[in-house]
Amino acid sequence: MKRTYPLLFIFLLTCVIAAGCLSSDTNTQYAPQEESFSFGNDMAKMALDDEWDVARDSPSSVADSGESSGSSITRKVITTSDVSLEVNDAQEAIDSIAAIAFEYDGYVSSSSVYDTYYGDGESMAGYVTIRIPAADHDIVINDIEALGKVTSKSTSGVDVTEEYIDVEARLSNLEKQEQRLQEILEMATTVEEVLEVEKELGRVRGEIESLTGRLNYLNDRIDFSTITVSVSEPRNITHSWGLRDALSDSVRGFIGSVNGIIVFIGVALPIVIFLTVVGSVVIFVKRRVWR
Repeated sequence: MKRTYPLLFIFLLTCVIAAGCLSSDTNTQYAPQEESFSFGNDMAKMALDDEWDVARDSPSSVADSGESSGSSITRKVITTSDVSLEVNDAQEAIDSIAAIAFEYDGYVSSSSVYDTYYGDGESMAGYVTIRIPAADHDIVINDIEALGKVTSKSTSGVDVTEEYIDVEARLSNLEKQEQRLQEILEMATTVEEVLEVEKELGRVRGEIESLTGRLNYLNDRIDFSTITVSVSEPRNITHSWGLRDALSDSVRGFIGSVNGIIVFIGVALPIVIFLTVVGSVVIFVKRRVWR
């Protein structure tokens, strides 16, 4: 019996590792096989039962369960919206949107207000991103639209039901594997066996932490919708009765004339200097000859 026990320990650890591999590939199922061990058959059966738990909890089993199961699944949807508003006061509108978010137990993710320039006029614009409970999405959108003139609006939803079910199933199976490995660790009698089991436990716990983080992220995105609102003030329209345009044209014409004169002088001056020098030389030569 003492010689058989280490072999049984290795067998149990192998079964748990096989169950871990199966949780990564839910399409593969392993059937229990008969063993010749006379001691610990119940523990071996417990380890092998994990494999059937993986197949039973896998998304493919959910998909093949028929219409009755499909209709009972709550869809997991991530909702995002973008709204553009024309308002009289950009800062006031952003403050009002933040107040709406707080009223519905939401919060402001980011916001900004800045100056914009159109010709001689000046106006304010900005944006604010809020997170609000998904159940209040439509009500919050209506309250935001009442703050000004809607120039554009879009809403999109991403269905993550399949990923959510898959992550939940994998997390449940890994937690079962962790429990089985804890039981096997208590049975370990040598340092090598303890190290081998603890190594497998570390791998399983790392995957559990990763899947738990992903599940928390999905829950946050599903439970809280994201709404981004862009606000802008209307442009100021001014009338100059044509005087400003006429003055601008006259200034541009004067500047153009000055530029033309400067260019002409720049081109003609070297020619005038050259002709002056040549003429002076010719006159000087003629005077010398006449003498």
